[in-house]
Amino acid sequence: MSQEDVYMDKYEQYEALYDPSWSAPAARQSKRDPNHRPKKSRSEILSDLTDDLSDVELGFETTYRPSRHEEGWLLSSLHSFYDEGLITDVLALVKGGKEASVYLCQANPATGLDLLAAKVYRPRMFRNLRNDAMYRRGREVLTAQGRPAGKQAGTFARAIRNKTSFGLQAAHTSWLMHEFMALERLYAVGAAVPRPISSSDNALLMSYHGAQSIAAPTLNTVALEREEADRLFQEVLYNVDLMLQHDLVHGDLSAYNILYVVTEDDSGAAARGEMVIIDFPQVVNLYANPKAHFILRRDIQRVCEYFASQGVPCDAEAVFNGLWSRYVQEPHPEDLAADWSRLEEAIAG
Repeated sequence: MSQEDVYMDKYEQYEALYDPSWSAPAARQSKRDPNHRPKKSRSEILSDLTDDLSDVELGFETTYRPSRHEEGWLLSSLHSFYDEGLITDVLALVKGGKEASVYLCQANPATGLDLLAAKVYRPRMFRNLRNDAMYRRGREVLTAQGRPAGKQAGTFARAIRNKTSFGLQAAHTSWLMHEFMALERLYAVGAAVPRPISSSDNALLMSYHGAQSIAAPTLNTVALEREEADRLFQEVLYNVDLMLQHDLVHGDLSAYNILYVVTEDDSGAAARGEMVIIDFPQVVNLYANPKAHFILRRDIQRVCEYFASQGVPCDAEAVFNGLWSRYVQEPHPEDLAADWSRLEEAIAG
């Protein structure tokens, strides 16, 4: 069974949950109740659950054949990229995830690129939503154009707090746009991140890294030679530092979110591997988010855990303290409490 079939089975489970009779044999004949309201069809149920994405006139066919419940929300999420002349085909599923999946797309030659990656978020009611409140703190609500809500910020905030349909959509859009705007900002200053191409209500389009037959692996699946591990560790720290220079903390940085990209030289021989940092939906502002201290420290710890396993000497706390003191001059209350605790222990000893 393919990966997409496995995770798309969950859509069928939802459908059965909301209308358990849909896959059952035809019901027994019985006297018709004049007040009976027939149950919704499968397509109607799915349409309700996926914000009516399955009835969109798509206008283009794809090489990749999505599962029946995937097709509506997937192709409608990508349709604007097709209309904009950015993609001509969807070739394959690259990675299925709980909140979003990545698809390999054929780029329109006019873009100057051959392949593109589309990150498509799941329909709101099917997403495995995690507790993202920590990452939203200090964030402005962004519109679908990537701009702050401005005078409507209060209306948006109330709707999000009250979890109205409008509020849930606004939160979803803002979450997606924070990722896209972070990529734009970082790519523009030379960070090792995918090149952002475009965004839609439910998807991001960006540069693809890897061969058409197989995407670049993530670092957690790669064993490095010591010399290369040293070099890549320094590159990761350089990029973390570059993010901090622009007030950003990745928020979920680890070897699972760093691609290992090997290119070929002119002779076709493999050149040295490079890294590309991906997945920025949890990006936070260094100064506006009160949990930035904890989030940055966790990012550094996770990175150091991987590189230590590759033989690189790595003192996560020393790296973190150096970065924090460089960009946030004042000591954090957690550090002051730890210093005071150590002082008390020294006095008691």
